[in-house]
Amino acid sequence: MTLRQAQDERQAQDQRRVGVIGAGAWGTALAQSLAGDGSEVLLWAREPDLAAQINREHRNGLYLPDAVLAETIRATSDLADLASLPVLLAVVPAQFLASVIGGLPQGTRDLVLCAKGIEAGTGRLMSDVAADAAPDAHLAVLSGPTFAHEVAAGLPTAVTLACSGGEAQWKRLAPVIARPALRPYHSDDVIGAEIGGAVKNVLAIACGVVDGLKLGQNARAALIARGYAEMLRFGLARGAQPETLSGLCGLGDLVLTCSSTSSRNFSLGLALGQGLTAEQALSGKNSVAEGAATAPVLAGLARRDGIQMPIVDAVCRLLSGEAPAGAVVTDLLARPLRTEGEFAL
Repeated sequence: MTLRQAQDERQAQDQRRVGVIGAGAWGTALAQSLAGDGSEVLLWAREPDLAAQINREHRNGLYLPDAVLAETIRATSDLADLASLPVLLAVVPAQFLASVIGGLPQGTRDLVLCAKGIEAGTGRLMSDVAADAAPDAHLAVLSGPTFAHEVAAGLPTAVTLACSGGEAQWKRLAPVIARPALRPYHSDDVIGAEIGGAVKNVLAIACGVVDGLKLGQNARAALIARGYAEMLRFGLARGAQPETLSGLCGLGDLVLTCSSTSSRNFSLGLALGQGLTAEQALSGKNSVAEGAATAPVLAGLARRDGIQMPIVDAVCRLLSGEAPAGAVVTDLLARPLRTEGEFAL
């Protein structure tokens, strides 16, 4: 190998260096996928004990206990260790993104946002949060139908990679993220990708309620369809592209999370439908059901902008304890009859 070839290979390796911020189930699964071809991945864990366990035992006993992690994954609890990496994937819960990203060393890098939610109190999407916390970063959004345990196991998964930097950023990031079993599709619609991921979490709670009340598959299918209409109304009003919301990070993610107890949000709704309060259903959980925090801020934004989202409103009533699940469903079924194609804002 010539000196020039060695330099080119080293440069290519440097470009593929990647850090994952957040060692929850989804962050750990992404790290495992990225390390599948032998790439080195630096995984940031908030808990020093968890970082030590990952390095010592190659497993994450707290959030993804069944996965044996690749030896090329190294964990740290110091954000400063990520300073030199050209690509970072932010996989912390939406409500903690501002504080964690704000603690990163500043620098010009690609920052891929993987959290799905809307910031409580401000109504900001994750790209707005990150733009303030990391103004020099080139932002992208990774979203789609992804259960962490399946990604960690190497099962086929397709996602949307929405790049604020257009084709040039896509060409940088696609080879870093793509693996034989993880297939990203390019989009330039960052807003649409974020809205799809945030709204589907709330709708998944509603579908869990349907299962908890044993209302049947017909009811769940109807709720998914009408929930998608709410997602579309809200998204179009915020500037999202309809094809984004009908794709992987919108309808695709909605169908997945509304159909399985592997979804934390669906499981929360299931507990609510079975008679638990939100406080009871959420207590003692290691993982976060993002929809619980997103629902009230999403409903507030919709009311402010005159967008009808009755299913989202119903979830808010359940989470707040305003009404039991049965009464909320009765109220939804009593709404005035209307034309199915009414997607008007």
